[in-house]
Amino acid sequence: MKKEFPVKELGAALIPSPLPLSSNSKHEEFHFVKNDVRILHDVAVRPGGKEKNPLSFEQAGPRSHVYFDSSKVKAGIVTCGGLCPGINDVIRSIVMQLYHNYGVKRIQGFRYGYQGFIPDYKHEIIDLTPILVKNIHNLGGSLLSSSRGPQDPVEIVDCLERNNIRILFCIGGDGTLRGAHAIAEEIERRNENISIIGIPKTIDNDIPYCAKSFGFETAFSKAVEAVQTAHSEAFGYNYGVVLIKLMGRDSGFIAANASLACPDVNFVLIPEVPFTLEGEKGLLRSLERRLETQKEEGRHPHSVIVVAEGAGQNLMHNSKKEKDASGNVRYDDIGSFLKDEIQAYFRDRLPISLKYIEPSYLIRSLPANPHDSIFCYYLADHAVHAAMAGKTDMMVGYWNGHFTHVPLEVVIQEKKRINIHGEFWRQVLFSTGQPCDMFSP
Repeated sequence: MKKEFPVKELGAALIPSPLPLSSNSKHEEFHFVKNDVRILHDVAVRPGGKEKNPLSFEQAGPRSHVYFDSSKVKAGIVTCGGLCPGINDVIRSIVMQLYHNYGVKRIQGFRYGYQGFIPDYKHEIIDLTPILVKNIHNLGGSLLSSSRGPQDPVEIVDCLERNNIRILFCIGGDGTLRGAHAIAEEIERRNENISIIGIPKTIDNDIPYCAKSFGFETAFSKAVEAVQTAHSEAFGYNYGVVLIKLMGRDSGFIAANASLACPDVNFVLIPEVPFTLEGEKGLLRSLERRLETQKEEGRHPHSVIVVAEGAGQNLMHNSKKEKDASGNVRYDDIGSFLKDEIQAYFRDRLPISLKYIEPSYLIRSLPANPHDSIFCYYLADHAVHAAMAGKTDMMVGYWNGHFTHVPLEVVIQEKKRINIHGEFWRQVLFSTGQPCDMFSP
């Protein structure tokens, strides 16, 4: 295993930083961060461990010297992929940090994702100023709009060169970061000095080496409200059952966290764990036993089921394998499938009242909650520091309570998923009370 994640740099940072910070540890002022400060990947101490050079990240933060001349450099911002709470907070913070703290006056926004760089789409470029962005944090969505799908990195770099953009902030998820890495590779091939900085945006919280991504907390907080409403709906009927589908194509973090935060959930189904419908251990019979037991014990029979959108795809035998603009396989609708299966199963068994709720798109376009807004500010702040110092082909991460620099080459290798043998998933199962053997094939 490699011991560190080396971050690429455009060259030596020789210009004194304009920030009012100190390099002298004896001073009481705020300090610059030195390049050799590392953040450990694993803070656990193992008995008998002999690891002398543990895996670590470069710590994020302002450097004493910068690579770019603030009076001459021009920066760009692009947002890609699905909407997510907090995008506008990040845009605003980048602009404010560049303009007011570093003195970078020329900042442009590229509209509709990576399409904004391609001449054929004819999307306008926006001049981003403090006046334009000062109130956008109160709005959901993205000031710059978005799109899905890759674009030719050659054309993108051509556009950056035409517009004299020397710093590009790419706000997006795994597809966006893959694109950012391809752009950085093309820049390196041309031997150009353009900094590419990724800022992790995914409502599913599935980006590796980042403990959480912005918008996730807002999403699952609102998901909890939806689950609470679902419980009230289920409890309002005899044999009331509510099925609620939440975001999570390949990782079930929102569904699992919402279920843990709201103990009214009785079953939670996530992509990481295959489950069965039929048989004594299947979901259908497990749900029936729960309702029967409640009735026998004199309690009100009802149940709430939370399912992540990517769960149970194996049950629907999707053979088409159609893909969206980003190259992702189009998943079948697990919510509608389960609704039909549950109704069919109970038709001649119990008089259930089944409701199906899907709040996903209402959640995606919300403004960030206060905690997420603060997190967005930190991510943007550290992204600007990294870019001005000449870092490139990297993402700002968050690990063990510290902000870090993570090479994009490492980030795009995998997706973060729930450890189904870990403490978090055990706590979710204990909270819901669902039978563990329901997940046996």
